[in-house]
Amino acid sequence: MPVNNRIAAMAPEIAEWRQAIHANPELGFEEHATSAMVAEKLASWGIEVHRGIAGTGLVGVLRNGDSGRSIGLRADMDCLPMTEETGAPHASKTPGRMHACGHDGHTAMLLGAAKYLAETRNFDGTVNFLFQPAEEGGGGGRVMVEEGVFDRFPCDSVYGIHNDPSLELGQTSIVAGPILAAADRVSIHIRGLGGHAARPHMAIDPVLVGAQLVVALQSIVSRRVDPLDSVVISLCQFNAGSASNVIPETADIHGTIRTLNKDTRVAVEGHLK
Repeated sequence: MPVNNRIAAMAPEIAEWRQAIHANPELGFEEHATSAMVAEKLASWGIEVHRGIAGTGLVGVLRNGDSGRSIGLRADMDCLPMTEETGAPHASKTPGRMHACGHDGHTAMLLGAAKYLAETRNFDGTVNFLFQPAEEGGGGGRVMVEEGVFDRFPCDSVYGIHNDPSLELGQTSIVAGPILAAADRVSIHIRGLGGHAARPHMAIDPVLVGAQLVVALQSIVSRRVDPLDSVVISLCQFNAGSASNVIPETADIHGTIRTLNKDTRVAVEGHLK
């Protein structure tokens, strides 16, 4: 059976796996049930399973033929800390947890690839199926590397994909060079001088300072970076105060900076400071 036909025949089963994972989302380094599900399925297909890598991460190893070549196929497993309101039949059962970035699909797709290769064995060499925990800011990939995942399971190359709902069904987007940006977190702590809202002249308002910072930092993108380059600064959290009539002592701003160029990444950090 042609590859496309065989994969198409597996699609309903892969969708069931995705929906099961979606309904039971787990945060980074807490993917115990997801990891167990993945391990059970890999083992049932005769794939060698190695668990406990970066905590909840695991690697499945499938060998065939005589070649010494090896590749890695990678997917992430963790969810986001948000409450799902889609109303879907397979919506998250856990408040404050949701697969909103598609890692449920990534995991299900890699399971589909593993099952297909285990059943057909139409390759020569070794395939390492890398299931990574804590992609969402938890550094799970780095922890796997630091724990020697590529020393234990060497790969000539590693392949991963990310879903993109903007693409039509059946399309794949590939470009030369970087396609996914480096994502750096930024945290800014502002200390002012608290006071009564009726007497702002006797306080140092960290909210006003922070508001000016939020606007001013966007000028890094528009005035300090080559227009042909790409930088996104998104300041998504602004926390200050607990009363409507009190100027707070402090304010905190948190966000991300995304870049596609190493030199630009370093330069933007310098501009920010």
